[in-house]
Amino acid sequence: MSNPKKVVLAYSGGLDTSFCIKYLTQEKGMEVHALTVNTGGFDEEELASMEKKAFQLGASSFEAIDALPNYYEQCIRYLIFGNVLRNNTYPLSVSAERMFQAMEVARYAQSIQADAVAHGSTGAGNDQVRFDLAFGIMGPELEIITPIRDMQLSRQEEIDYLAKHGHDYEWKKAQYSINKGIWGTSVGGAETLTSHQALPDHAYPSPLAEKDPQTVTLQFEQGELAGINGESFQHPIDAIQALENLASRYAIGRDIHVGDTIIGIKGRVGFEAAAALIIIKGHHLLEKHTLTKWQQYWKEQLANWYGMLLHEGQFLDPVMRNIETFLRDTQDTVSGTVHVRLLPYRFELQGIESEYDLMNSAFGDYGEMNKGWSGDDVKGFTKILANQSKIHKLVQETSDSK
Repeated sequence: MSNPKKVVLAYSGGLDTSFCIKYLTQEKGMEVHALTVNTGGFDEEELASMEKKAFQLGASSFEAIDALPNYYEQCIRYLIFGNVLRNNTYPLSVSAERMFQAMEVARYAQSIQADAVAHGSTGAGNDQVRFDLAFGIMGPELEIITPIRDMQLSRQEEIDYLAKHGHDYEWKKAQYSINKGIWGTSVGGAETLTSHQALPDHAYPSPLAEKDPQTVTLQFEQGELAGINGESFQHPIDAIQALENLASRYAIGRDIHVGDTIIGIKGRVGFEAAAALIIIKGHHLLEKHTLTKWQQYWKEQLANWYGMLLHEGQFLDPVMRNIETFLRDTQDTVSGTVHVRLLPYRFELQGIESEYDLMNSAFGDYGEMNKGWSGDDVKGFTKILANQSKIHKLVQETSDSK
């Protein structure tokens, strides 16, 4: 008898990937290695439960990889540097982490000399493209197996199959689909399938627990969050998690994102991302003070492309490294303190302090006093500035009179 095909499954512990373990081992006789890639969504207790379930379903092995350090260094920091919000709304909470999960699966598959990789995506969303792209680029020799997509299975069919084989975990269709990571939590439900209904308060994982406003200070060092309220952190990941724990108690960071999916249809999803939104907005405010007009302009253009390409699974395209180089180079003077007021369901940016603040009173106070030029300088400057428009107006009037 030939050796069974060795498959590494991107395993989340949910219904779809649980079905994949049982189906691939039971029906296809494959040796399934379940791999969970943690991007900030699982604690130790959850990982232990997932491991137990994987073995019950027939997995040959279970492994959990902490991808947070790579995820931050190679992606999140650039989302901050670029103030990236898709459609000016969504901090790419799920879009970004899927690519890193897929890349880790491909690397692991190669390290154990697997024959194939598998994921539990359906054929209706973005994740199938992200996983397939990463697998195809990083492990072109690996077969990609997708049982849910290929067989077009309904949730109930998956539940019935598992129950038939003695794995009745009492799967219940949750009213809301939750996907948690360090950079935010997505929330999908019946309301997000419409174009007009809002998610109810109870759909969001973080309830309002703090009502008394408080002001916090965020310390940035060359664009990265380094401290909160004067407390320094060993790594920006720790600072992000601390801010999330603090701000999520105010139910901050809730919104609904509407965007274009990779496969060409419109999609709508709710999310909460307290830390991500506060960091991005606070960082952006600091940049308004410490970067020049043209630095800000070109950052905005390139960061918009960066976010779009990342969302569409193109993280491995070399142009992303080129954009990252530019974004990183702009951060040398983005250091200082941002004052933020936290209130129920919202936050307010109050101001910044930075030794690199270009709003320097030595050169003048806007609307009050000029110290670096005279009134005559402004008169001459304005006259020259108007030249092209004056010439255009004169030529147009001459042409119209003929």
